[in-house]
Amino acid sequence: MLFHNSLEFAQKLDAEDPLGPYRDEFYFPKVNGKEVIYFTGNSLGLQPKRTQRYIDEIMTDWKELAVEGHFHADKPWWDYHERLAEPLAKVIGAKPEEVCVLNTLTVNLHFLMASFYTPSPDRFKILCEEKAFPSDQYMLQSQVRWHGLDPEKVIVTVKKRKGEHFWRTEDVIAKVEEIGDELALILIGGVNYYNGQFFDMQAITQAGRSVGSNVGWDLAHAVGNVELELHSWDVDFAAWCSYKYMNSGPGNASGIFVHERHLGKDGIPRLEGWWGTKKETRFLMKPQFEPMPNADAWQVSNPPVLALAPYLASLEMFNEVGMTALVEKRNRLTTYLEFILKEIDKEVDSTFEIITPLDRGCQLSVLLHGEGRPLFDFLMENGVIVDWREPNVIRLAPAPFYCSFTDMYQFGQLLKQGILTRISNG
Repeated sequence: MLFHNSLEFAQKLDAEDPLGPYRDEFYFPKVNGKEVIYFTGNSLGLQPKRTQRYIDEIMTDWKELAVEGHFHADKPWWDYHERLAEPLAKVIGAKPEEVCVLNTLTVNLHFLMASFYTPSPDRFKILCEEKAFPSDQYMLQSQVRWHGLDPEKVIVTVKKRKGEHFWRTEDVIAKVEEIGDELALILIGGVNYYNGQFFDMQAITQAGRSVGSNVGWDLAHAVGNVELELHSWDVDFAAWCSYKYMNSGPGNASGIFVHERHLGKDGIPRLEGWWGTKKETRFLMKPQFEPMPNADAWQVSNPPVLALAPYLASLEMFNEVGMTALVEKRNRLTTYLEFILKEIDKEVDSTFEIITPLDRGCQLSVLLHGEGRPLFDFLMENGVIVDWREPNVIRLAPAPFYCSFTDMYQFGQLLKQGILTRISNG
């Protein structure tokens, strides 16, 4: 499609957008009395309006039923989490039995590492991307030390090539083959938080499994953003948060995927608790742990239903729309944003460098040569909510559920205004 940098063209795209009505399903903050242009769904998604109803339902049940809500609420609390498995499985390309919602992201990665990182004298190394998200780095280092090993000798990072802003799949696979039989685990962020790159998860997973390594993925920036096929890609495990593209609320519950070949096994190392034991005999208070035959075996405590309610509300929308339609709009929206950036770049004779490769979700990370923090401050003061990374990168994530093509156009105009203001002020 031939794009145009005009309000009329952007409005025409919005009028043709089948997902356009979903914008009204969300609450937008306001700056100077106007709804913001929201580009930070990669940090915290907006609140769906239907969320309140799901929370109120639980609060009413708690008020009227108290403890009996566990079994006699309309959505009984004791198995509330099971309602999330099927719609989540559709989002990540899994079987419902491979999915569970519990804890928070880094907690779940620790739990999964207990099962899938079991180093031996011969096979002990971990492969991750350089400058992984700090929480992942801390988690990996602490797990290695927990086993009495030295992170400097165990953790291997795949680096970008000199002068490039992204990783090459062939370099990741070459590093896997180089480590070979010493490789115990690959754990990489499926979509990189900084540059927005979507790794070739299928190829990397196949490479890892071919040398006998377990392969896991941190999908914090991937779930709800890119199409995933975790089951058919033969991924061993994955975990993600729910408050970014999944719109479940700040710091909310995490999800896990465990491939079916690992399910229903007594012997697998696992940190276990009451809610992971068989549902049928759980209240017999038996002294011996009997794992659930699905990913619920990794669940240690009863589900935090007040946290799960917003997640269920959001998943209802994902189930209505489907990832294929979301990805189709995401691609068009992000491509239009890229066009707008390049048009403004020409108009103000500046230099914007998009450091996000074409293998991406809806995030564009933009290196603003010659610009600094004042431009970010200008955008924020004028109702454009973006993310700033030092020294001069802004991350833009036009989430397809609630961002519009008109947002992209208006952002471009404000960006131009901010740069021209900086130039006029010397």
